[in-house]
Amino acid sequence: MRSIWNGAISFGLVSIPIKLVNATESYAVSFRQIHAEDGGRIRYRKVCELEDREVTQSEIGKAYEDADGSMIPITDEDLAHLPIPTAKTIEIVAFVPADRIDPLQMDAAYYLAASGAPAAKPYTLLREALKRSNRVAIAKFALRGRERLGMLRVVGDAIAMHGLLWPDEVRAPEGVAPDANVTVRDQELDLADALMDTLGEIDLGDLHDEYREALEEVVAAKAAGEAPPESPEPASPGKVLDLMAALENSVRAARESRGEGEPAEAEVRTLPRRGTPSRATPKETGGKKSTSTAKKTAAKKTASGEKKPAASARKTTAKTTAKKTASGEKAASATKKTAAKKTPSRRHTA
Repeated sequence: MRSIWNGAISFGLVSIPIKLVNATESYAVSFRQIHAEDGGRIRYRKVCELEDREVTQSEIGKAYEDADGSMIPITDEDLAHLPIPTAKTIEIVAFVPADRIDPLQMDAAYYLAASGAPAAKPYTLLREALKRSNRVAIAKFALRGRERLGMLRVVGDAIAMHGLLWPDEVRAPEGVAPDANVTVRDQELDLADALMDTLGEIDLGDLHDEYREALEEVVAAKAAGEAPPESPEPASPGKVLDLMAALENSVRAARESRGEGEPAEAEVRTLPRRGTPSRATPKETGGKKSTSTAKKTAAKKTASGEKKPAASARKTTAKTTAKKTASGEKAASATKKTAAKKTPSRRHTA
């Protein structure tokens, strides 16, 4: 790999000669600009405004444009003698846990290669120290006309460096979150957990750029004078009116795509919350939960079937007893009234 920067890592009083190489590469399909009418290439020519002529790359230098529009020439020699220690040195300033680095700060990635045999020993020392401490190194370095922040970490047997944005270059997420007060129910979270568990993990090495592959197919078809392949109809996004239904359908679709079968509706709606002791994995619930649900439903029906007749019998007995008691009381009352009427009439006759 071709180096893009040569210098040294400053590790306290230890200096490690290194070469900086790009750790990533792009496979994006690039296009050229053409004249649509006749297919001629459109090219950019570098022209000197004062002489009105095209100039070669060797004639081009750098300059800083002042506020009044005047140009202040800056040479490579000027940049090489910047009054900072990081002009040719990656200066380590601290060692911190990796989780202290906000992924929003991550920028370009590089590999640091030991430059020459004498650099092998201190390079290995730094690598092993980073491994054993489970920390990353924070460093400053200068590249392409500016001082930058970097993070050094171990990748295999090599040391990699991620360029970091300065903290004040990362915007705060103001005005990004929804303004409305939204309440998420536990059942919705349960379904979201089930969907995440069903989708599961993936080997990132299995992912590839389908857009680039489709674009290459179009280019190949056009080059062969054939009609480009037709694109599938895009799915209409629509509006999510019923979040629960959308989550349930997503869980079903994810399980079907993995060949796990479609879960019963009762199973989807009664998934336990994340973190509960009784939580089972999606594969376990695929075959067992339907049976347990059926048993629970049968038990409930049996219990309800036993309770209702008993309750009904108790109510009927109580009503009958109440009626008999009321009839007895009425009969006794009538006898008393008749006896009371007869007693005065007898006394009057005598």
